[in-house]
Amino acid sequence: QVQLVESGGGLVQAGGSLRLSCAASGRTFSTTLMGWFRQAPGKEREFVAATTWSGGRTYYADSVKGRFTISRDNAKNTMYLQMNSLKPEDTAVYNCAADPRAGYYSTTYKYWGQGTQVTVSS
Repeated sequence: QVQLVESGGGLVQAGGSLRLSCAASGRTFSTTLMGWFRQAPGKEREFVAATTWSGGRTYYADSVKGRFTISRDNAKNTMYLQMNSLKPEDTAVYNCAADPRAGYYSTTYKYWGQGTQVTVSS
């Protein structure tokens, strides 16, 4: 089992920045890939970014490429999402996830955090 806890969400004006954190505990040595997803009210959950736990390979949705940066600190078992140039359409609940059953962009991850709210005002 892997436990995930997100933090760092909040209210920010358009153009501002936030950094989300995802602290992992439990059988983290078995974790191969972790990702960030988001879900806005009335919309499907969508992929935001993903990173391999050990190899440093990263993936981004087109909508956030160039604005968001995913990273991880293996010593702290923590993954981050630095979000810059935020837009109102980035408003959503952001979840971190670990160990996808399918592709890194799929929602079929085995483990999920509880989510953190990000609200971007115009």
